[in-house]
Amino acid sequence: MGKDIKGTTRVCGLIGNPVHHTLSPAIHNTLNELTDTDMVYVPFEVRGENVEAAVKGALALDVLGLNVTIPHKSAVIPFLKEIDPVAEKIGAVNTLVRTEDNTGFRGYNTDYTGLLRSLKEENVSLSGQSVIILGAGGVARPAAFMCVNEGAAEVYILNRTFERAADLCADVNEYAGKDIAIPMELSAYNELPSDKKYICMQMTQVGLFPESDKAVIEDPSFYEKLSTGFDAVYRPLNTQFLQNCKKAGAKSISGLRMLLYQGIDAYEKWDGIKITRNQSETVYGRLLGELMDGQNIVLTGFMGSGKSTVAKMLSTMLGYELLDSDSEIEHQQRTTISSIFEHQGEGAFRDMETEYIKQLLESEKKRFILSVGGGLPLKEVNREFLKKIGKVIFLKAKPETVYDRIKDDRTRPLLKSDDVLQKIKDLQNERRAVYEDASDIEIDTDAIDALQVANEIIERLI
Repeated sequence: MGKDIKGTTRVCGLIGNPVHHTLSPAIHNTLNELTDTDMVYVPFEVRGENVEAAVKGALALDVLGLNVTIPHKSAVIPFLKEIDPVAEKIGAVNTLVRTEDNTGFRGYNTDYTGLLRSLKEENVSLSGQSVIILGAGGVARPAAFMCVNEGAAEVYILNRTFERAADLCADVNEYAGKDIAIPMELSAYNELPSDKKYICMQMTQVGLFPESDKAVIEDPSFYEKLSTGFDAVYRPLNTQFLQNCKKAGAKSISGLRMLLYQGIDAYEKWDGIKITRNQSETVYGRLLGELMDGQNIVLTGFMGSGKSTVAKMLSTMLGYELLDSDSEIEHQQRTTISSIFEHQGEGAFRDMETEYIKQLLESEKKRFILSVGGGLPLKEVNREFLKKIGKVIFLKAKPETVYDRIKDDRTRPLLKSDDVLQKIKDLQNERRAVYEDASDIEIDTDAIDALQVANEIIERLI
């Protein structure tokens, strides 16, 4: 059931063109839900010639606040009553807040604050550092001014068009009162001084889905100069730029946190509400879920591989429903798995598994995490069903790891043996090829904890 809209419900929204791709409603409407705020957030597609009318109309309609996205971040400024000094220097706003006298809007740039917070959360300080900014467009501008305010030693701005980089550098240097920003053509990246490490911010749209296999600079030697890489692109989450950074040993930071924090900053300005850490993490999970586009996740693997624990973690992180085939069958049959094995036999249980996942597939449900019993993929028809239900992840663990995790569990009917470790080895050898055949992704869980496994799954799916 949707939100209950009343006569007191306030409206916030987004103006831009296009806006069909935006994740902002997921941020703000989730915050409304978490804070029990009587507000709705709606995107409005506004053509360039209608920007003034949109701002005046929002004021007349008592819209509480607006976000502004491309291509209107600069075009909207002449129609504001007030503008934050930093946003004015940047020359772009992305958040409009009603003025105290309620006669107009004041403009802010929360891209600036969102980027800064995302870097600080990763313990990245710009003070005294050499920074590279790739690109000189709308997102690069707040990044460049932020570098000045945070005490960066120097900022190299690389752009395909030198003139645009030079224009941004001129604005930044005027603001700084000194020559801190240096313009360069993107193709001249190999001329960067090689006696230092850089913090690099990738602020172009290169690498954005569906061209996810591209990076604005492909040369591996460039990435060896970096200590940290930030990518404003967050779709996919693990961009080619970030993959290149990781290969070179640099810290890598996705732009999804920047998106989250710029939205939270705007929300707090509109409503005067302080968003808690737990609330922000819940919203982050919803964003991950949106990027998953409702895709279901199926976890397979031998008993003790961590399926149930990781499934719970993923469910919490993504806001997805949690399903467990064994638990669902026990609920349907009103008895335990051990009892089914004892009184009806393994064959009957395997038929129950097939019927359960068949029903699940036919339901066409979305947005769930399904953890399946270790023997469920053994039947070919089950493997076919799982592939149709969602992305299948095979969680692997060595026999010794499995034994250590389940040695005290007396409810496992297949492990009733005098030599449990050998039984685990035998069963794993029998099933390994089946698990591999059933899976889309394989993850070794021996040396990492459940949170790390969950993060790797998300990173590889988005």
